[in-house]
Amino acid sequence: MDKFVKLTGVAAPLPVVNIDTDMIIPKDYLKTIKRTGLGKGLFAEARYREDGSENPDFVLNKPAYRNAQILVAGDNFGCGSSREHAPWALLDFGIRCVISTSFADIFYNNCFKNGILPIVVSPENLAKLMDDAERGSNAVLTVDLESQEITGPDGGRIAFEIDAFKRHCLLNGLDDIGLTLEKGTAIDRFEKANASSHPWA
Repeated sequence: MDKFVKLTGVAAPLPVVNIDTDMIIPKDYLKTIKRTGLGKGLFAEARYREDGSENPDFVLNKPAYRNAQILVAGDNFGCGSSREHAPWALLDFGIRCVISTSFADIFYNNCFKNGILPIVVSPENLAKLMDDAERGSNAVLTVDLESQEITGPDGGRIAFEIDAFKRHCLLNGLDDIGLTLEKGTAIDRFEKANASSHPWA
């Protein structure tokens, strides 16, 4: 998993509440277990018209936001079914950070396991960040996980809280497999001792 230390990128505004995982990645894209290639299906029902052409009114289709790496979204982001394809689609599109006032628990935890930083801020601070994100190509935010601060295009700073363990995992690029591999020496030691004491096993 890629490390997340500091990210400076364009933030796209998505002022919609209760964005569920079916909106993030519709069920038609759930036939694969690969983490790559899902970016094309991200917000598909909003991004594309019925004939498959792009909807020019959807934020991620606008020239200023096509390479957005940060999403500033409404309350209760990631609700609905617990599909891990949702963070996979965001990451494959290029989104590394989602900022909202609240997240569904399963989606929130899945983000950390896939290298995405979900940040919870107050409604007042979300309004400021949404305003920043509506500046088009000037909607650049810097998210610093080490200092736990978001810096806006005008230099204003917003602090955020994050669980220490989750922060450690993102800073070091550790998913569940990476955390296990960190204990490789101890696991080998146990296996050898167990084999010696239980040779019949």
